[in-house]
This record gives sequence, C-alpha cells and structure tokens, in this order.
Amino acid sequence: MSEAEQKQPKVVVITTGGTIACTANDDGALVPTVDGETLLAPVAERFGDALGLEVRELTRLDSSSMTFADIDEILEACHDALEDDAVVGVVVTHGTDSMEETAIALDTFHQDARPIVLTGAQKPYNHPQSDGPGNLFEAVMVASDTSARDIGVLVVFGHAVLPARGCVKWHAQDDLAFATNGPEEPRRADPVAPHLLADVRVEIISAYPGADGSAVQAALNAGAQGLVIEGMGSGNVGTAMAASLQSALEQNVPVVITTRVPRGEVMGHYGGAGGGATLAAQGAIGSTYFRAGQARVLLAIAIASGVHPATLF
Repeated sequence: MSEAEQKQPKVVVITTGGTIACTANDDGALVPTVDGETLLAPVAERFGDALGLEVRELTRLDSSSMTFADIDEILEACHDALEDDAVVGVVVTHGTDSMEETAIALDTFHQDARPIVLTGAQKPYNHPQSDGPGNLFEAVMVASDTSARDIGVLVVFGHAVLPARGCVKWHAQDDLAFATNGPEEPRRADPVAPHLLADVRVEIISAYPGADGSAVQAALNAGAQGLVIEGMGSGNVGTAMAASLQSALEQNVPVVITTRVPRGEVMGHYGGAGGGATLAAQGAIGSTYFRAGQARVLLAIAIASGVHPATLF
C-alpha cells in the first residue's frame, strides 16, 4: 500500500441486513439477500478516489429479529473499525424496525469523537424508487464530515440528520421514516464503558384502562431484571397495575415509566395510586422524552453496567 493510500481518510460501512438489503422472494415477501459489497458499489462510484470505503458484512437480519446479542456484535464491530486511525467515521446499515434501539445503545457506549451513523431504507433494494442508495450516500457523507465529530451517534434517513437520543420511527411507509421526540440538541449522558447486554432481560408492559397487574407479575416470574411501563398520558397507570409496580420496586426491580403518547415528556404531576407523582415517590424513574424502545435499552445498559438508571435519562 502506498503512503498516499495509507493516509487516505476512510469510512467503514458495516452491513446488518434490513430493507435496504432486501429483495422479494418467489412469494413476494421481502428477505435480506443483498451482500455488503453490492450494496456499497453504487455509492463507492460516486465518491471515486475522494474517500476510502471499506465494507464489513456482519449479518443479514430483518431488524425485527434483532436481539441484545446482535447489538453486542454491532457494537464490537463499530469499535473494531475505529481501532484504525485512518477511519474518520462508521456507517451501519440497519433495518428500520429496531434502528432506534441499536442507535441509542451505540450512542450510550460511544466514547470516540468520530461519528457512527445508522441508515437504511423504506423500499427494498430492487424497488424502482429505492431510497436505500440515496440514504447510504448521505450517511457516508455525514460520517466523513468533520462537523459530525463529538456529537455522538446519528441516524441519517430521508435527508434528515437526527441524534440517536430521542430518535423514533414515526411512519411505517414514508421515506422520512424517523423523527425525534428529543430537544433540538439533546444533552448526551456521560458515555458508559461497553458491557454485554445479551443476558439482560428488560420487559415492556403497556398500561391501558382496566389493566391489572398480571402482566407485571408474569414478567417478574419470567426473570425480568427491569420493567419499562408504557403508561397513559404523561406517565400514569391504573390502580391495579400500580400495586404490582410497587411490589416490583420493593423487590428492587427498577421500573421506568414512559408513555404511549407520541410527543412530549413524561411528567410526574398526578397523584392517586397510579399517578406519575405517586410512582416517582415510590422510586419509579420517568423516561423524560424517551419512548419505550429506547427506554428499554437504556435500562438494560444501566443494569449491565451498574450505573443508576436515572443518569442515562
């Protein structure tokens, strides 16, 4: 390798599957079949010799099948890529169903100034209007830009550049798949040293009018180490569920309260057995602007690392 090649800035693209790598099978169902080199080829042509691009194919998953063990592997792959001083940024191609979860995990464990950028597609690889190539090109552009340094993990999708913290999939079909529920410039929690999440069990339980505590008790019986409760309004549950949550807290099982409402923050304003103020007084933690998916990941990281959950919210 020449000295010029050694000094050339490089972006590593880690591929994990998702719609961006999908084609239709004989039944018309979408399955991730496209390898990383094929996915990156049209993007690499656009950059030419201006930027080095290296593809590392990790897996080909539908992201609805993504587990904490898979997130552990993606985290390790990103950190391995950043061991190379020539790398200026990392791009991860990922399915949209659980991109927000992987993004917040990477962000919370990210201690490097260089950016990690996640992207994907709403339309499959062989769709005549596939949005994948454009999203991947823009993700590489952002990952290679010095202005993206020191701001954590980003989601680049549908011409939007969003911080991982508060990012949420807001539309099932629109090319602008993601929005943010966080502030314009969300303050990042102090990064946490990487820990494996594969063996951590955190359950999400929805509250609704008339919900009792049976789902809470079932989760505890199944070995849940933490609970995320998708409450109503600004973070409230009914009386029966509240009694079960109090029991969980008395057993030192951490409980995070989020909300099913699309926008706004969790606020502990209401009294009564299941009101947000009462739950907070009993030790439940409000998720602020994080919704259930990201709240579950943050609570799992807190359990795995031993940091207090509130510090991550």
